[in-house]
Amino acid sequence: MITLTENAISAVKSALSKALEPAEGLRIMVEAGGCAGFKYMMGLESTVRDGDAVIDADGVKVYVDTRSQPHVAGMTVDFVTGLESSGFVFDNPNAADKCACGKSFG
Repeated sequence: MITLTENAISAVKSALSKALEPAEGLRIMVEAGGCAGFKYMMGLESTVRDGDAVIDADGVKVYVDTRSQPHVAGMTVDFVTGLESSGFVFDNPNAADKCACGKSFG
């Protein structure tokens, strides 16, 4: 359903190891909003919820709720480091349109 690149896996493992509260993995959600209609939301997660799809990416658990699953099916998540900014990048084949910031899609 979702693929994490090696860079993304390393970034999530680093965040998990530095988390103030215990977390098991990463939750990826899609919510209405953003400049293109939908926006990605991410956060560390400690438990699976009813209806979640759970993806294991080299030991990193990724949780996706039922409503978000159709929007992210086939998506690749990368983590890039640049001079001006660093962060997660989403390559989503379901996005007909996306904004310049890369965090919103339609």
